[in-house]
Amino acid sequence: MAVDRTAPGGRYSSARAHRPPTERPAPRGGVLALRGGALAGRPRKAPERGPATPRAPRPARDNPVRRLFERLRRAWDRPLTAYYVILGASLLIIVLGLVMVYSASVITALNYGLSGSFFFRKQLTAAVLGGVLLVIAARMPVTLHRALSYPLLVGSIAAMALVQVPGIGHEINGNQNWISLGFFQVQPSEFGKLALVLWGADLLARKGEKRLLNQWKHMLVPLVPVTFVLLGLIMIGGDMGTAMILTAVLFGLLWLAGAPTRMFAGVLTFVGLLGVVLIKTSANRMARFACLGSTDPTAFGDKCQQGVHGLYALASGGLFGSGLGASVEKWGQLPEAHTDFIFAVTGEELGLAGTLSVLGLFAALGYAGIRVAGRTEDPFVRYAAGGVITWITAQAVINLGAVLGLLPIAGVPLPLFSYGGSALLPTMFAIGLLIAFARDEPAARAALARRGPGFGRKRFAVRWKTMRRRASAARTSGER
Repeated sequence: MAVDRTAPGGRYSSARAHRPPTERPAPRGGVLALRGGALAGRPRKAPERGPATPRAPRPARDNPVRRLFERLRRAWDRPLTAYYVILGASLLIIVLGLVMVYSASVITALNYGLSGSFFFRKQLTAAVLGGVLLVIAARMPVTLHRALSYPLLVGSIAAMALVQVPGIGHEINGNQNWISLGFFQVQPSEFGKLALVLWGADLLARKGEKRLLNQWKHMLVPLVPVTFVLLGLIMIGGDMGTAMILTAVLFGLLWLAGAPTRMFAGVLTFVGLLGVVLIKTSANRMARFACLGSTDPTAFGDKCQQGVHGLYALASGGLFGSGLGASVEKWGQLPEAHTDFIFAVTGEELGLAGTLSVLGLFAALGYAGIRVAGRTEDPFVRYAAGGVITWITAQAVINLGAVLGLLPIAGVPLPLFSYGGSALLPTMFAIGLLIAFARDEPAARAALARRGPGFGRKRFAVRWKTMRRRASAARTSGER
């Protein structure tokens, strides 16, 4: 007898499926079983979802160049950055200049029968005296600088007039613009640059306070006539390079005072015509212009020797130079190797890396001075800082242009770098002016006041104690 295995009660019957829903047992295990089976058999509901939230954008990839740029920008915006840059760049230029003066002047001193360190010792003495002047100028208040402008101008004019007195004035390389004091020679025209900057800044500041700078006569008189007096005294001695620097300072002061373009055009035209006349009437100056682009040191009666050998020195330096003290041109082929053409010896011994370092230091010094002039609210500080930067920048451009063969040789030293005490002393005093102006900014004064007196000494003492404590701990751990 066949058995229907699918019938109710059979082996494969689905008896559980025929039970009413109320008689079905609760499911075993799971969340519903843990809750006592109260929700057994109920259909599951889809979880309720809220409104879709926008996905956060992925963070941009970290750009190291941008991060470095932001850090440098924040560092540059600090209140004391200009103060540190001016002080650090000027000191580095002076120290590197002392090294190069010693290297470039040894052969010249031996040829004169002097000690190899003769010029270096004189330059070091001038740098020490200049350091004293720098500190004094940096500590002097602005009112005292303004009071010093008139005595300095009168003294400079008197000294420049004494240069032309026979027996007092001294002639060097065809230019009679020196006063010999026996062991030391002074060039009064170098102090005339500083006098023009201080006196011109004070004059324009006082006229600006009275609202007189919108009139031509008050802007030009007596600034331009006094500058022409200084230029005349300089040109009598034949020093056209210094005259070009004073002219640049005059234009810088007029530009800062807001002189109109027509006034600039008129003064520039007059100065240009005067310069052409002075060049045409001098065979020496005409030969210097004719040497531009020349590669023959014997051209025009050896007038091109200095410029051509300066290019030889720069060309033989390469990337990193021949080494400190290993210059070949300083052995007699390059005239004035330690004064006007010291940059050529630097390029030969230190190479492109050394010359770019010097240019970078001058660029940093100039940019920091422009920042001081742009952020101040005192008109005298703005004019004086702008005049100092114009003076140093114009002199550096004239010197470097002559060494590179781009400008005629004007016989001016590289500021803070070349040999010459009479040029170094007023320039270091001018650097002290910039430092004083940088410290006088409101934000800088507040930062210095928060640090208090003796901040640098205290920080050095704390770091020294920390280093000693760490060294002692290292020795103790090593013995164990």
